[in-house]
Amino acid sequence: MLITQSVLSALTLEADASPRRRKNRNFHASSDAPAHRLLNALEPDSYVRPHCHKDASKDETIIALRGRFGVVFFDAAGAVIEHAVIAPAGECVGVDIEHGSFHSIVALEGGSVFFECKAGPYAALSPDELAPWAPAEGDGAVPAYLAKLRALFA
Repeated sequence: MLITQSVLSALTLEADASPRRRKNRNFHASSDAPAHRLLNALEPDSYVRPHCHKDASKDETIIALRGRFGVVFFDAAGAVIEHAVIAPAGECVGVDIEHGSFHSIVALEGGSVFFECKAGPYAALSPDELAPWAPAEGDGAVPAYLAKLRALFA
């Protein structure tokens, strides 16, 4: 499959219509595949709860294809220890995230899409991989927390 601008645009439309304001397009055949390769479209009001992957095989790599993203790294108590903008034409175009690192990503522009690669098989995040200091998806505190994250890139 060719990854064309029209593929990115179609995925962006799906993300825009999604209640979670994001949408994946998987290239791997199943959630059991040994390597997961996917496009991920995020809109600016999509919330990716800070989390880490404890499994040593679950490092992940993200490359921006369209738009701009803010990547945030946290310590175990929730303090921001590093943040960066990734964009296709920016100084930083992607990020390699080591397992065990608490992180989140925010879309800084509508229509933003990144490519992601990580080891399979798919495993839902366990409770101890979700940041206890960040609101759960759907919590009333999410809009304020997301605004705080986005303000890091203002």
